[in-house]
Amino acid sequence: MKKLQIDIVSDVMCPWCIIGYKGLEIALEQLSIDVEADINWLPFELNPHMPAEGQDLREHLMEKYGITEQQSDQNRDMLRQRGLDIGFRFNFNDPLRMINSFDCHRLLAWAKEQHKQHELQMALFTAHFEHNKPLNDRQTLLAIVASCDLDVQHATHILNSNDYTSQVRAEQNQNMQMGIQSVPTFIINQKYALSGGQPVEAFKQAFLQITDKQQEVV
Repeated sequence: MKKLQIDIVSDVMCPWCIIGYKGLEIALEQLSIDVEADINWLPFELNPHMPAEGQDLREHLMEKYGITEQQSDQNRDMLRQRGLDIGFRFNFNDPLRMINSFDCHRLLAWAKEQHKQHELQMALFTAHFEHNKPLNDRQTLLAIVASCDLDVQHATHILNSNDYTSQVRAEQNQNMQMGIQSVPTFIINQKYALSGGQPVEAFKQAFLQITDKQQEVV
């Protein structure tokens, strides 16, 4: 069995992050006899200056990229299909909001210590993109925490404090120093990187090439 360390730089607000991850997941399943992966999520904020109330997602993307409502609909249709292709159902029914995700990253840093980071990451993606849940709402976040069997009282304390702020900032700065400016970015064995919502075959090819090189070193 060949082992890989995969660090995923991601923001729960990014649809391409869940598309990319699901492609990675399928690739690992298809290579399960030969490859085992340890997955770690690292923080990235698409909108670090977004106010607490967030912004309507369609409005935000039209302003940010200078696209029309028709182009927005076309993008949503494309993302829906990409999601269905890899087993994830996007629900873009309005209202859906773009928010600052820093509190989500703080909770994910804590969840990692509880060996629940990946479970919480998936729950946040699902809540946001499948169920249109507002992740800037305190009670919504705590309900997601509870669904992962994490301590709601401790999560409340984190949200009411600055706990994990310095850790998240340090991880973000490290990513920036590595030149990472977009998500998702998949860092394999702290040496190789793939960016974007790659298809399954791209991940499989990369994993096989990397594990072949590991075998050569051994």
